[in-house]
Amino acid sequence: MHATYRYPEYAWRRSPEQDGRTARHPVVIVGAGPIGLTAALDCARRGIPAVVLDDNNTVSVGSRAVCYAKRPLEILDRLGCGARLVDKGVRWNVGKVFFRDDLVYAFDLLPQPHHKMPAMINLQQYYLEETLVDACVDSGLVDLRWKHKVVGLRQDDTGVVLQVDTPDGPFALQADWVIACDGANSDVRSMVGAQFTGKYFQDRFLIADVVMKAEFPAERWFWFDPPFHRGQSVLLHKECDNVWRIDFQLGWDADPEVERQPERVIPRIRAMLGDAVDFDLEWVSIYQFACRRIDRFRYGRVLFAGDAAHQVSPFGARGANTGIQDVDNLVWKLELVLDGAAPVALLDSYDAERGVAADDNLLNSTRSTDFITPKNRASRRFRDAVLALAAHAPFARPLINSGRLSTPTPYRDSALNTPDAEPFDGDMRPGTNCVDAPVVRAGQSGWLLEAIGDGFTVLVFGPAPDGCDGAPPACGAVRARVLVVGRDLVDAQGVLAQRYDARPGTTYLIRPDQHVAARWRSFDRAAVETALRRCLAA
Repeated sequence: MHATYRYPEYAWRRSPEQDGRTARHPVVIVGAGPIGLTAALDCARRGIPAVVLDDNNTVSVGSRAVCYAKRPLEILDRLGCGARLVDKGVRWNVGKVFFRDDLVYAFDLLPQPHHKMPAMINLQQYYLEETLVDACVDSGLVDLRWKHKVVGLRQDDTGVVLQVDTPDGPFALQADWVIACDGANSDVRSMVGAQFTGKYFQDRFLIADVVMKAEFPAERWFWFDPPFHRGQSVLLHKECDNVWRIDFQLGWDADPEVERQPERVIPRIRAMLGDAVDFDLEWVSIYQFACRRIDRFRYGRVLFAGDAAHQVSPFGARGANTGIQDVDNLVWKLELVLDGAAPVALLDSYDAERGVAADDNLLNSTRSTDFITPKNRASRRFRDAVLALAAHAPFARPLINSGRLSTPTPYRDSALNTPDAEPFDGDMRPGTNCVDAPVVRAGQSGWLLEAIGDGFTVLVFGPAPDGCDGAPPACGAVRARVLVVGRDLVDAQGVLAQRYDARPGTTYLIRPDQHVAARWRSFDRAAVETALRRCLAA
């Protein structure tokens, strides 16, 4: 128990298989962290029963992943959790960078109006996990099995058999598909013989969760070489419940066991805050940077997501945010394969698309780490020169890298895309996630992403052209719902048309993960159905 949070203890129970009731499950998820729970909830949303196995029986200890970006919040909103998380979390858009005593740079993550979700919220990971557990239970389709540790795995072309250990002995569990979300030290990854390679960084950082009533605004503050922690860097974030997250760079030679002791931590915080601020130390952890990824996201019938597939440094909030987007890319494809509506080969696009995203995140994370922790005198002099210039020279500010904050990676070269055949302006190219916009539906104010939902959608800017009424465009059993702007929803403020470079007749095919698959300047049923077939890897 922390001063501000009481950890739930979820009940262990025997599995039916331990009493001789053999079953084959469509999906088994290993790991009940944010990514595994999101995967289970997305499965439930699509009508897929899922079993979740976790070797613990509570939520994560400590704040851990604390920053959740706009796109993952939109995904969680589609799953029914967005409002609860945003209401509980601390909204923020503004970040500030300090060099020694001076503010040198400030940025706004969401300069545009007209978005349902904020640019970022700060929320302790245990609150996110508790919210997801509640939603999984409420769904009626998620079987959460606590204190179930996977100790063995074998698979063939038809399915997977997991060996599971419990307080009441081991048993075997059968699955059509397994989603491995068991973290950076994934046992499942070892069981399938996957490679997990990349770069370790020698610097260590101290995380301290501090309970205090402070006058700092709800902004991200990052210091390089501050007077209270010379030669190193410090990050400050506000969380809910008057908890503040402080990260101190410790250097290469820091001893983790020594540095996590309160008698070492408290003086660092006191030097930062001054003697007038009362605070209580709630949680302390030491971490070391690593930027690594799995060689393939799919090993037969085992699919990897989150930290089991990629590990990045925490600056930039790319860990949990990226993992949630893994799930968003994967589960709709898995649903189509399970339904027999798409070939198993569709799942290869999961590896292709999220592999590109992992490489993008690792590149950004590595660059951030190199800027924050220079490895030699020349790189430190370059960094300090950039910081000194940035206070009065705007050209230097984009060079500052205190963690490029998480943004979605577009799948611009995906084999599922249909390339543009006509000119468009703006950023809504095939492979890009849809940008939200305010709309009116049935006389009620709402949002585009709510209207799109989680199936294939054809968005047509009206008036409705010939051929878009009647039976929806289809490929086999898969149908794409048609939404006509001006008939089914109203772009009352013109924001939707502006963001999608739309004029009468403009048509978008949108995937179930709310990414653009194709776009045209006029509705053509045959073209839409051809693009839909391409989305199914048919």
